[in-house]
Amino acid sequence: MTIGDTVTIDRDGLDRLVVVLQENGYRVIGPTMRDNAIILDELDTPAALPAGWGVHTEPGRYRVYRRTDQAVFAHSAGPGSWKQFLHPPHRLIARLDADLNLVAAGDGPTPTPATEPPSQPPQPDRPAAFLGVRGCDMAAIRILARVLGGDAYPDSAFAARCAGLFIVGVNCTEPGGVCFCASMGTGPGVSAGYDLALTERIDESGHRFLVEVGSAAGERILAELRSHPATQAEIADARAEVAAAAGRMGRSMPDADLRAVIRESRESPQWEDVASRCLTCGNCTMVCPTCFCTTTEDVTDLTGDHAERWERWASCFELDFSHVHGGSVRQSGESRYRQWLSHKLGTWYDQFGSSGCVGCGRCIAWCPAGIDLTAEMGRLVELREEADDGHR
Repeated sequence: MTIGDTVTIDRDGLDRLVVVLQENGYRVIGPTMRDNAIILDELDTPAALPAGWGVHTEPGRYRVYRRTDQAVFAHSAGPGSWKQFLHPPHRLIARLDADLNLVAAGDGPTPTPATEPPSQPPQPDRPAAFLGVRGCDMAAIRILARVLGGDAYPDSAFAARCAGLFIVGVNCTEPGGVCFCASMGTGPGVSAGYDLALTERIDESGHRFLVEVGSAAGERILAELRSHPATQAEIADARAEVAAAAGRMGRSMPDADLRAVIRESRESPQWEDVASRCLTCGNCTMVCPTCFCTTTEDVTDLTGDHAERWERWASCFELDFSHVHGGSVRQSGESRYRQWLSHKLGTWYDQFGSSGCVGCGRCIAWCPAGIDLTAEMGRLVELREEADDGHR
C-alpha cells in the first residue's frame, strides 16, 4: 500500500493499532472515559477507549450517555484538547538555588545541582501518537504550529513535543449539538497533516474502520496490521456519511465577513448585553484548542534556598492580563469579551493568516452561562445590517 490508499480493518484491528504504536515506541494518547466526561489521556491499553459512549452537548451543558452500539469515536469534543500535550497548562522554565545557580532548565527531568544543566529543553521520553484527532482539532494543531512553531522565534519546547508526532485522524459522522466546524471550513472530515485517517462504520456488515494512509510513517504502521483493500462502494459510503454530517451540525457561524462586522461593531450595544451574562471566568479560553497566551510566575520555598519560574496558561478574561503601570487596560467584562472575540475571529487573520476559531464548540458547552459565540456573532451581524438599512 502507498500514501492515499484506503484499506479496512476490523474492531480488533483498532486495538491492534494501539498496541503496534506502543511497540514502535509511541506514547499513545487518545479518548477515554473519566469523571463523567470523555477526556484525552495516555492509553495504557486499548480497553481504555470509550467504546459505547456518546455525549449530549448544548450551551453550558455536557453529558455522557450509553449508546446502543459499541462505537468508539461517535462523540464530539470533550473538555480537553490536544493543545495540553503540545503546549501544557503548566511548565517549569527554570529552577535556581540560593546562589542563583541554574539547577534545572526546561520541563524535563530535574538534574542535581552538580549536574550541568542542558543548553536546550530536553526532548520528551518518547514521541507521541495522537489517536482520534477530529478535523477541527487537526486545524487547531496546524494553527498552534504557526503561532508557536513558526516565524523567526519558534518555541523550542513546543517544537520538541511536536518532534516525531504521529497523528491518527478520525472523520466525524456524528457531530454534536454545539459543533460548527463545517461553517468554519475545518470539518467534519480531516484534512492534510495526518499519518492515518479513520472512518468508523457500524452496519449489517459489522464494526470496522476505513483507514486512509497519509504518510510514509502511517504506511509503515499499517503494514503491521491485518487489513484488506476497501471497495469503491465502502469508500463512497464512508464519504457520503462524512458529507451528510456537515448538514447535521448543531450550530453554524453566520455567513458574513466576520472581520468587517467586528471591526465596525466596536461600539455595539451587544458587547454590554453579553457582558451582563459573562462571568469572565476564562473557561472558554482554557478549553479552546488554539488559545495560546501564557504568563510566568516566580515562586520560592519558605527557606529561600530554592526558586522556580513557571509558565502557565493565561486568559484575556483575567483582570491582570492587560495590566500595565497604573492598572489594567481592560477592566470591564464588556471590554474583555470584546477583546477575546475580536482577536479570535478578526485580528487573528492579521497576525497569522487564518481565523483563530475551528468550530469545535468547546467554548459553548463549557461556558457556565451558556454563551454561544455563534449566536453573539449572529446578533452583531443583525445589528450591523439594521444600521446599514437605517443609512439608506
